[in-house]
Amino acid sequence: MNLEPISISELSKERLTSILQRSMEDISSIYEDMRKIVQDVKTRGDASLVDSCKEYKESVSQQDLEVSPEEIEEAYNLVEPSVIGALKEAAKNIAAFHQAQLEKEMWAVEVRPGIMAGRVARPIERAGCYVPGGRASYPSTVLMTVIPAKVAGVDMVVATTPAMEGMKANPATLVAAHISGCDRIFKVGGPWGVAGLAFGTETLPKVDKIVGPGNKYVTAAKMLVYGMVDIDSPAGPSEALILADETARADLVAWDFLSQAEHDPDSAAVLVTPSWELAHAVCAKVSELVKGQLRQEIINEALQKHSQVLVAGDMDEAIAFANDYAPEHLEIITRDPFEVLPRIRHAGSIFLGPYSPVPAGDYASGTNHVLPTSRCARMFSGLSVDDFIKKPTFQYLSRDGLKSLKDVVASLARAEGLELHARCVEARFE
Repeated sequence: MNLEPISISELSKERLTSILQRSMEDISSIYEDMRKIVQDVKTRGDASLVDSCKEYKESVSQQDLEVSPEEIEEAYNLVEPSVIGALKEAAKNIAAFHQAQLEKEMWAVEVRPGIMAGRVARPIERAGCYVPGGRASYPSTVLMTVIPAKVAGVDMVVATTPAMEGMKANPATLVAAHISGCDRIFKVGGPWGVAGLAFGTETLPKVDKIVGPGNKYVTAAKMLVYGMVDIDSPAGPSEALILADETARADLVAWDFLSQAEHDPDSAAVLVTPSWELAHAVCAKVSELVKGQLRQEIINEALQKHSQVLVAGDMDEAIAFANDYAPEHLEIITRDPFEVLPRIRHAGSIFLGPYSPVPAGDYASGTNHVLPTSRCARMFSGLSVDDFIKKPTFQYLSRDGLKSLKDVVASLARAEGLELHARCVEARFE
């Protein structure tokens, strides 16, 4: 496919909308089917999960749903030592970064004489991590979901992932789960895995929060159980926006562009730059490099659907577009990326400079790769320790402190028609 740059000002309304919306999916059409599955798991428990796994093994039992210690031991023999070493190195960096996110366990402030108010931090008790799988392996997602929960101090962290032939789990996924300190691992995928963790079954424990990416069926199931459990932000196909000026190397930008497009046919890669020279050079390099790539068909489809090279009138317009786009991943390859950083309002994760490509954060630099997509970076953050910590407030009022608020509380309570709220305070001074 030939990629051609276009000025932002010359985009048709339809094409601009297509770029901004990229792969936002309307999952309402599958809600009813997912609702039936979720309800079936709630009603029948393990029996529903067992039925969902029968395509992987002729006879499936409850015991097949959970990964055994022997299966984990076998996994270490099946995974290349270099991969195991890489997972351990990445795990160290991820743990170090998330450890730094921990805040003070408690703080308090004197609001006014006699009135102390504060907040404490308490981890949730049980977290469930959904790890995509089946034909593919995503051990990095295990690290990114389990490690923050463990660092936060969650009592029990469990993972569930689709089974493969013979009711086996992907070996790399199991090794990553073991390295991360995951307490239990289950072989149940799709909406069944989500519902199993939300309600609990004879085998799967009920958790307080479910995190991790998945396809539209997983996303729909998570939305359906929200309220019974907490969930992280909705996640769709991966996306990246590259904000670059004339100092950027066209070949590096092209590689970054293509690495994003190889994810999925619905992935989005966008370059926005005030430099026509860079835009043309990147398009030419992308066309050259894409030939012969293993995932060339996927890349070409992604380039055609939601990807674009855009030219802005100046850097101000480029930054404004980046904020409007609100990307999952944002690369800033400019003369001084730290000068641009304070002007970025919406992005899931930000990569500064020519030596900070998205794959570094995807795997090993320590930041989390479970990020909001489809413009959800306008209101959601990436997965972090905070996702596994509750922060209840507390207060202590002395007699004089309450007395100083008595008339305020009574006046507001009566304005809302709640007489007993007022009397409960006034009674303490009669």
